[in-house]
Amino acid sequence: MPTPPPGAPERRPRLTPAVADARRAVRESLADLADGSLVLVALSGGPDSLALAAATAFEAPRAGLRAGAAIIDHGLQSASAEVAESAAAAARVLGLDPVLVRRVEVGSEGGPEASARAARYDALDALADGAGASAVLLGHTRDDQAETVLLGLARGSGTASLAGMAPVVGRYRRPLLGLRRATLVAACADQGLEPWHDPHNDDAAFARVRVRSSILPLLESHLDAGVVDALARTAEIAREDSEALDSLVDEIAEELVDLAEGGCSLPVAALLANPPALRHRLVRFVADVEFGLALSRAQTLEIARLATDWHGQGAVHLSGVRVEREGTRIVFRAAPPGSVERPAEPPAD
Repeated sequence: MPTPPPGAPERRPRLTPAVADARRAVRESLADLADGSLVLVALSGGPDSLALAAATAFEAPRAGLRAGAAIIDHGLQSASAEVAESAAAAARVLGLDPVLVRRVEVGSEGGPEASARAARYDALDALADGAGASAVLLGHTRDDQAETVLLGLARGSGTASLAGMAPVVGRYRRPLLGLRRATLVAACADQGLEPWHDPHNDDAAFARVRVRSSILPLLESHLDAGVVDALARTAEIAREDSEALDSLVDEIAEELVDLAEGGCSLPVAALLANPPALRHRLVRFVADVEFGLALSRAQTLEIARLATDWHGQGAVHLSGVRVEREGTRIVFRAAPPGSVERPAEPPAD
């Protein structure tokens, strides 16, 4: 075991239930990776990612894998560089190698949380590409999943949002989605690890913090102590449904979507023959795959009305795309230069 640098926490490994749960979760998440692959732990220094780093440092060599750490300094706090270096020191003590640190510039587009998230994932992608990593492990827990579902419900989102965070998305893996946050805090304490506590996690200016500190405790006290698990199960069920519907739409789209001049089209009869869940997914599928557009609920409904509530209305103008009915088909085309998107009309009562 490498000698801890000055100021690093002394490690007192103990195989407690919390430590065993974290290691088991990581072991299961890494099981399909090829021998010799490199995995990087996205390490902030907080209890979730630190417990993940310790479990990965233990399990990866036993699975024939290499394990390192990727640390992103967002530069949002005065001591962010020191926090990043402390996390890097902890990673080295755990035996992770390589330990990669990158500072990012966080913009303002979409709000501070969205901007920080975009900068973080861009940096993680760059570090993983540079190191040749097969997987990047994220420390999201069952509590994070419950918070995501509640936020999705509050925003009126569909099943894709209610499905929460997937265990695997591309190179990203979330081994700890089945574990509660308290388990990871205990795992750190049991191993003598001293996590960093992000002051942003106590800032009520962030919606997720309000959900974590006020809404979930209120629900647990007035409804059921198992509400976090119930919300996480909701995410699992919603993900199954969403994935099944998306797979069905992929199959249907191959038969229904025809190329048109400057775009593509869908037959009105097929849209009418399918239930709303598939009809709306077909519309969103074409907008996304052919034009890279993520449609809002209002935009989706207005396009669908070209089939379901046709009374000669004009084209639907989106960002760079024009959608209109031509005979028995709904045609999507790239909009002429200089055209302006107009707000979607609400469906008629």
